[in-house]
Amino acid sequence: MVNKDTLIGELLQIDIGTAPILMAAGMHCIGCPASQAETLEEAAMVHGLAAEELVDEINRYLEKKKAGENEASAEGAE
Repeated sequence: MVNKDTLIGELLQIDIGTAPILMAAGMHCIGCPASQAETLEEAAMVHGLAAEELVDEINRYLEKKKAGENEASAEGAE
């Protein structure tokens, strides 16, 4: 789980699949070195977004992906 204090750089290291979520939110500068040190809250504020909504969307994505991985792992164990 991530929170509003998670750095953009950390988030992308956790799961690069979060990049499309950030891009869809208008954060096209995620590759910029300066953005890597910004928190999700700071980035959301700069782009006029609600940080909690962005964090919730990212966490839903991560939870769904994890659930899918757990399902695949359980199927492989059978």
